[in-house]
Amino acid sequence: MSGTVEVLGVSKHFAAHRAVDDISFVVESGEFFSLLGPSGCGKSTTLRMLSGFEAPDCGSIRIAGQDMTDVPPYRRPTNIVFQRWALFPHMTAEANIAFGLEAERLPKPEIRRRVGAALELVGLTDLGRRKPAQLSGGQMQRVALARALVKRPKVLLLDEPLSALDLKLRHQMQIELKRIQQETGTTFIFVTHDQGEALAMSDQVAVMNAGRIEQIASPQTLYDAPATRFVASFIGHANLLPVSVVACEGETARVAFAGQEFACIVGEAPQGREGLLVLRFELVRIAGPGAALAASIKGTVRQAIFAGSTVQYVVRLNAGDIEMTVEQPYGATGPLIAQGEAVTLGWNAGDGRLFPA
Repeated sequence: MSGTVEVLGVSKHFAAHRAVDDISFVVESGEFFSLLGPSGCGKSTTLRMLSGFEAPDCGSIRIAGQDMTDVPPYRRPTNIVFQRWALFPHMTAEANIAFGLEAERLPKPEIRRRVGAALELVGLTDLGRRKPAQLSGGQMQRVALARALVKRPKVLLLDEPLSALDLKLRHQMQIELKRIQQETGTTFIFVTHDQGEALAMSDQVAVMNAGRIEQIASPQTLYDAPATRFVASFIGHANLLPVSVVACEGETARVAFAGQEFACIVGEAPQGREGLLVLRFELVRIAGPGAALAASIKGTVRQAIFAGSTVQYVVRLNAGDIEMTVEQPYGATGPLIAQGEAVTLGWNAGDGRLFPA
């Protein structure tokens, strides 16, 4: 139970706005758990309630088996890493990391030992004497992480800590964060709007929308089996196709689109005869002659977007005023297909997921 977090029926209002709406979840000890969603969905408010900076209007929060209702932030077994690091500019990295330990009046030899171990953990052993102005953005983020971990919290809360970094550094820090979490065994609760971050690092992800949790699952499950239309469209990149439901039974359905009829998986059963098919970019293929695919739909390339290892083709279908996007490895179909060229798109049975329109 050392790092287990239980959020039970928690809600939070700001005036007439319901920021968090009756959410419940459990984070197991030693887990890397992410709260993922668009801006304003309630994820940072949830983190602030876990830290004690905000109090829930109803519901309860338990950490390591203890009810946190009347526990102030400084007495909770948590620590927090902010988006903008919040380092003391006049102090060295070592002094920033040692600040919380000194406030606890620990013996100086113990402080030196723990600060040295924290610097080693984040790979900054040789930079401890530098001040924040002498460090890069990634190094400052490591100092902030070491400062939070040196107090040995049972739960580390991270509020979009990588969003201020450039893309390459952000990817490097994702690897480092996961390594540090695994080495320390600390429970991490990570807030982000970046699906790539959440999928790359997390054991479990809670997808939030408008103050509620849409789905909690592993990254692979969220991607392969989204439970709601919002999750399906928010995680990854997908075509959203209006279809007619021919038959729907259990977990499978037959739908009609652009003159084709084919099978798909039911993500959430439509109530009527109209539905929305979510079909990921990479599952659509530019079909060659004789390809055995569930659907075969003709169109014209409107745009080719080269992204190095992949190419995205935006194709306007001949049937109806609809566009689809295909993503495939660069060179998979030879040279880039030119704008205006006719192509045939296809996909396998079961590749799409059906949701209410």
